[in-house]
Amino acid sequence: MTCQCLSVCLTDCLLLYVFYSSGEEDSSGERGSLHTWKGYSYSVTPERVLLSRPVLQAALGTRHGVLLVEGGQVYSFGEFPWRQSQVSEVGPLKPVLESALSGQRVVAVAAGSFHSGALTEDGGVHMWGENSFGQCGLSSLTVVPNPTPVAVMDPDTSPPHTIRVLELACGEQHSLALSAQHEVWAWGSGCQLGLVTTIFPVWKPQKVEHLVGRHVLQVACGAFHSLALVRCLPPQESRRPLPDKCGQCNQLLYTMTDKEDHVIISDSHYCPLGVELLAEGEASSPSEPLLSSHTSASAPGPHPSITEHADYERGRTVAQNGEVLTTTDADISASGTDSDRGVGGAGSRNSPYPDDQAVKEYLKKQSDTSLAEETAKMTIAGASFQVSSDDSALNNLVSSCASAVGERVVSTYEALSLKKMINYYYPGIGGVAGVPGGVPGGFPGGPAEVRVRLEESMQGKKSCSTGDIREEEAEGLSRRLSLPGLLSQVSPRLLRRASRPRVRAVPLTPVGGLPEAGELLPSLQTEVWSWGRGEEGQLGHGDNLPRLQPLCIKCLSSKEVVLVAAGAHHSLALTAQSQVFSWGSNSSGQLGHMASPTTIPRLAKLSEGIRVWDVGAGAQHTLLLADGDCYQPILYYSGQQVREGVQDTPQDQTEGYSYTQQPVLLPFCMNLGYVSGVFAGGQSCVALADRNIMGFIASLHELATAERKFYCKLSSVKNHILRPLLDLESLSTALGPASTVLLRSLVRCYSRLCHLTGQHSASLSTNLRRRREFKSLVMLEHASIFLDTYNEYCCSVGNFLVMGGFQALAKPSLEFFGKCPELLQRLAESSEENIPLSDLLVTLFYLPMRHLHEYGRLLFKLGTCFEVSSVDYQKLQDGCSKFEALALHLKRRRKEAEYTYHFWKSFPGKMTVSGLVSWFDHSNQSFPYVPSRHGLKLISPEETFTLLACSSMEKAKWLRSINQAVDQAMTGAGQSGSGAGQRAEPPISRTASYTFYKDSRLKEATYEGRWLAGKPNGRGMVKWLDGRIYTGTFKNGLEDGFGDYVMPSKTLNLNDHYQGHWKEGKMHGIGTYKYATGELYEGSFQDNMRHGHGMLRSGTLNSSSPSVFIGQWVHDKKTGYGVFDDITRGEKYMGMWQDDQRQGTGVIVTQFGLYYEGAFNNNKMQGTGVLLSEDNTTYEGEFSEDWTLNGKGVLTMPNGDYFEGSFTGEWGSGLKVTGSFFKPNLYDSDGDKGRALGRLAVPPEEKWRVVFEECWMRLGCEAPGQGENQRAWENIAVALTTSRRQHRDSPEMNLSRTQNRMLESLEFIPQQHVGPVTMEKYDSIRRYLIKACDMPLHPLGRLMETLVAVYRMTYVGVGANRRLLLQAVNEIMSYLARIFQLVRFLFPDLPEEGGAIPEPSSDPQDKKDSNCADTQRVVSSSALLLPVLLPRLYPPLFTLYALEKEKEDDVYWECVLRLNKQPDVALLAFLGVQHKFWPVSVPVLGEKTEVVSSTKDACFASATETLQQISTTFTPSDKLQVIQLTFEEITKEVMSSLEDNFLWSMDDLFPVFLYVVLRARIRNLGSEVSLIEDLMDPCVQHGEHGIMFTTLKACYYQIQHEKTT
Repeated sequence: MTCQCLSVCLTDCLLLYVFYSSGEEDSSGERGSLHTWKGYSYSVTPERVLLSRPVLQAALGTRHGVLLVEGGQVYSFGEFPWRQSQVSEVGPLKPVLESALSGQRVVAVAAGSFHSGALTEDGGVHMWGENSFGQCGLSSLTVVPNPTPVAVMDPDTSPPHTIRVLELACGEQHSLALSAQHEVWAWGSGCQLGLVTTIFPVWKPQKVEHLVGRHVLQVACGAFHSLALVRCLPPQESRRPLPDKCGQCNQLLYTMTDKEDHVIISDSHYCPLGVELLAEGEASSPSEPLLSSHTSASAPGPHPSITEHADYERGRTVAQNGEVLTTTDADISASGTDSDRGVGGAGSRNSPYPDDQAVKEYLKKQSDTSLAEETAKMTIAGASFQVSSDDSALNNLVSSCASAVGERVVSTYEALSLKKMINYYYPGIGGVAGVPGGVPGGFPGGPAEVRVRLEESMQGKKSCSTGDIREEEAEGLSRRLSLPGLLSQVSPRLLRRASRPRVRAVPLTPVGGLPEAGELLPSLQTEVWSWGRGEEGQLGHGDNLPRLQPLCIKCLSSKEVVLVAAGAHHSLALTAQSQVFSWGSNSSGQLGHMASPTTIPRLAKLSEGIRVWDVGAGAQHTLLLADGDCYQPILYYSGQQVREGVQDTPQDQTEGYSYTQQPVLLPFCMNLGYVSGVFAGGQSCVALADRNIMGFIASLHELATAERKFYCKLSSVKNHILRPLLDLESLSTALGPASTVLLRSLVRCYSRLCHLTGQHSASLSTNLRRRREFKSLVMLEHASIFLDTYNEYCCSVGNFLVMGGFQALAKPSLEFFGKCPELLQRLAESSEENIPLSDLLVTLFYLPMRHLHEYGRLLFKLGTCFEVSSVDYQKLQDGCSKFEALALHLKRRRKEAEYTYHFWKSFPGKMTVSGLVSWFDHSNQSFPYVPSRHGLKLISPEETFTLLACSSMEKAKWLRSINQAVDQAMTGAGQSGSGAGQRAEPPISRTASYTFYKDSRLKEATYEGRWLAGKPNGRGMVKWLDGRIYTGTFKNGLEDGFGDYVMPSKTLNLNDHYQGHWKEGKMHGIGTYKYATGELYEGSFQDNMRHGHGMLRSGTLNSSSPSVFIGQWVHDKKTGYGVFDDITRGEKYMGMWQDDQRQGTGVIVTQFGLYYEGAFNNNKMQGTGVLLSEDNTTYEGEFSEDWTLNGKGVLTMPNGDYFEGSFTGEWGSGLKVTGSFFKPNLYDSDGDKGRALGRLAVPPEEKWRVVFEECWMRLGCEAPGQGENQRAWENIAVALTTSRRQHRDSPEMNLSRTQNRMLESLEFIPQQHVGPVTMEKYDSIRRYLIKACDMPLHPLGRLMETLVAVYRMTYVGVGANRRLLLQAVNEIMSYLARIFQLVRFLFPDLPEEGGAIPEPSSDPQDKKDSNCADTQRVVSSSALLLPVLLPRLYPPLFTLYALEKEKEDDVYWECVLRLNKQPDVALLAFLGVQHKFWPVSVPVLGEKTEVVSSTKDACFASATETLQQISTTFTPSDKLQVIQLTFEEITKEVMSSLEDNFLWSMDDLFPVFLYVVLRARIRNLGSEVSLIEDLMDPCVQHGEHGIMFTTLKACYYQIQHEKTT
């Protein structure tokens, strides 16, 4: 968010809508829509804003608003009282363009109560509106009607130069600007300016000197207060010595009084510049007591004291959104309770001891400079504190007066400098270990006002950021101590207790952030400063006092605030942990909680798991944008309910109005789309939303949501686990010195990772609020920062694991978490029961490794939104590959660490070697051994020996000798690699050569390769004496995996060669077998036999008997459906087989045009069948042999005459007929009886069943649809990974570069396979299927490749018979149905055939008014799969259509050629086209040329060219799209000469379209029409495309009949 703008109130005239023209719907219509509403009731319906461009930012004033749209234009709406000469009020439907800003590219806008501001690209400021208080920065004008430049000049330079502004904010009477130097400039009126002046208004922008030298990140304006988000000072700046005197009044900051045996050190100096002065003559109220050095601690006042609350808050742990917030004394300074303020209490100014404020301030100043040095820890009376050895004013003061006050003071100073004798101690949560909140009862102190002013007196010269934040996180020491213990002699018992070994503190937040991140990521070490009026507590300092100058809100200094927002009288701060702090006015519940007081920041009350990432503040309400259960954002509202029809209500007149007790969820938020930002002002709320374009917006939101969730998880571990563990006193003793050092390294690396994740989550949230693009993602541009951090962290965890640190950490953890570590289990996401505590800790600390996979998955998901060939896709794929590669690498590192730990755990360190594996060398052969007790078990490839020793010492000698011999055998004869004195352990896996002499299968065979436990395992080669050679992989002594097998043929002097997969020593899986006879089989094997789907090529084209069979095999025989192409006889059989014979139903076609379908038995035509010749002569009856008629039947002639009776004889050699002859009447329809083909053929669903069954088996299903979805996805991933590894090992398996990238992306299981299917998921599924079907290594890709092969094998060559067209079409439809069944198994939530998926709609009114067809998409297998399947099957299919429509197309083509001889005018007149549709002029070479009588092929040329593209498309949907574009081109050309409101009638349109069809000269238009009609999606038949297709079909038939008219 560029600027967080305030609006005090807004009238109910603001009801905004958004509108997008059709021309920009694809680009701008999907993004930047603005929704506005009021209140939080269920009847609220958001409205949208009327603008033609996407809205980038909105700002709301009292009765007006400002909008910034894409392109840098600014619009205003509402009431404009400063424009008397123009329209002073603009309705909600017509925002007015600020023309004065034309020519300026505005990048940000802001709105105050009655004025507005705009910030240009060059850093210039333009203001307009009310200027009575100088808020527009223009002197001598009470109103500024139009945007006018305001010069922000630096007067300290000569000559003064213009300041470039980065951000602008407006209040009611003032304005703020943030410069490029990150300084704040202010103008207007009031103490909220933060300027040292009493003269108002301030007409010219002036620098807020109090923030000079600090890095301001953001500014925000309330009605009369201001906020600034400031980066903490670097560590070196925080170590500056503190001043001795006040820089403004020159008084001593510290005083010291010697009281007998005590020294009272006081820092009660008060500088009045920190508090707004009373006007002359104005009496101070009782709530603002006059300052006095001896003010009574129990002085009464009408204001309720916040002391009790502060004592309760100190040390309290607040659980919210899965996080822990620890509030210490550094957060909220408070005095003691009333019970501590009695007579004689330590809080009296007359006490001989210094008050707690003085001690606390002293310790705070001392600790500010101690960050980088080794410091001391002291525990006194239950309180702990830390001091530094750096010299400061108070140190000098104490040392200079030491001699005057004697030995007590010396002892006190030594107690304050225990650095040399007390080890560093890490504090726990909430004060001293075991004492919540520090010292019970608190400390005495003065009134709240005095305490506040004492704190403010030091704010002028030093920020709490220099000490509070890093001291709270890095050291975390409670700065409270018992005063008598402080200034009395330190007891020896205390020193002994303090000198116990502790774990040295490691900062849980890296000081200064990550150095390599630099300015790439937002800072988390921030402070919130406030100034101005504070009557409602909106300044957050615990009181209602105003502040003239900026003052740091100390309790927010450790909360990692990343965004601030200001309402009229309340303030908000958003943290990196997605929490919201609020303070100020809570009259309508706008703070999100009902706790009091509201003068200090408190957490808004939200449900656990709700992570807020954007906020907006209005007059009496707050709007929160948060993550919900899914990654689509949700909205929360807190504040006043708005009554319809009621104008704005002042804040003090809210009686009777309902309001929220805590933030409530807005029920309509899911209908808005993907909200990217929220704004609030007055009574209104505004949300900026995007539609999900190609899944891109959803992917960006999912990435940001995952990062925010992950950071909250890391923070929970840090606060719930790390802090308590590091606070345990027994930790150092339990771990030991070595593990303690490793634990420090682990905590340091964890802190860096946590901090980086928090910065990245804030960066991703900012990207969503502003740009919503991926190119600026730091994880892509600077991936090394993340990779190095994760690698470093994994190394530290592995080192700690190897040294047994987690096991050692289990015991002290058990003391803290108890025997029921539910917290650990929840954070570690472990559902196992009775899991050891050490394993839980290991799982917990390895949790970040999972997030690397999440990075890779989300980057891949983003990549799927782009074309595979695009640069963006490549960039995202590269990033995905980097994170996935690191994840796999770190996974291996974890296994190595675990193996190393278990090895050292099981290794006894003595001479016992049970469990070790080595080799024994004998006659230059190597054998592994396994020892056991006093014996050694030697295992060779074919023998097993057991050597027994009498004692362990004797066994050790044998073991040492064996190891020595093995070592020599592996390193070379006579060369000992380990020496006799070492216990060398040979590797368990080795490379060696061995000749078998006993094994029957491998007898006399020589194996050379890898071994494991005495058996071939891994890659190797076996050579038999008979010439057989196997080269490939082994497992447990058997061929297993991919291998190459050569077997010589003794008769042919050639080799059989198999290349494929093996399992347990047998051919199993996909392979290729080249027989010595010349045959080639490609397909599936099982148990060394052809089994499954495969193709066998027998012979060659010039051989004696070439043939090809493709189909199902069972135990080496053709069984099931298959296609046999007998090239010798010119026949092709398509039907059922059994035991290598044709058996069952089938179809035969010949090269001479004969067609037969019917029964087969014993490899012969036997039974009922239908036979057709080329001239359409048909016989239907009984057959006994191939092409031999024998029995009853009907013989039909081409003219319809037919014989019915008994037939005998061979077709083509003469037939003997006994029966009757029939000549049907002209109107007799029985002549076509029995002509329907395909009835006696194999049903399409029975064809290629084995192909689909093998695909189901690859998915892990025993039968179609019977299996587990998750297992199927795992099998796909395994298959792809295995294939990729084989491809890497076998260069001959060539894959294209695109397929390699696609293979990498397909290895990840997509997230779309679970959950309801939306349009976004449907498109993702479609893209996934396209990739999968293009990849032959994917089960679906292999299925597609096989189907294409069998289809072409069936219908190419002899199979190109027009009578097979119907079967070819039905076969495609069967493919679609069965593939769709597979797809629905992989994506179970995909609707069934004909089911509907609702289209996303952001406006409920649109849903109500639109038709059902417009708001949902019908799911069909043809729409989803035909674009993938049909282009591969198009050539044989279209050939069949061309053969079927050959006669009709010839008639049509003859007419087309005849009519195209005419010129354009004559042809238009001949076709009856009305004269008004005749083109008057046509473009020729870029110039307009009139149409004359001789003009030819010029009219409607663009439409003609468009229609010609129908021959270059494949699917019916693409062809219908071409037809639609043709109609649009015709309409476009006609509309150029007619009025715009012209509408076509079919009588006018048909002749024009007929002319275009004729001029297009499409050769096979009849085939195109038939293909579209047969394969068109049923859901579009009656729609617009259906009407257009009907028109084309009518034109085709009209052209055929033009010849006879």
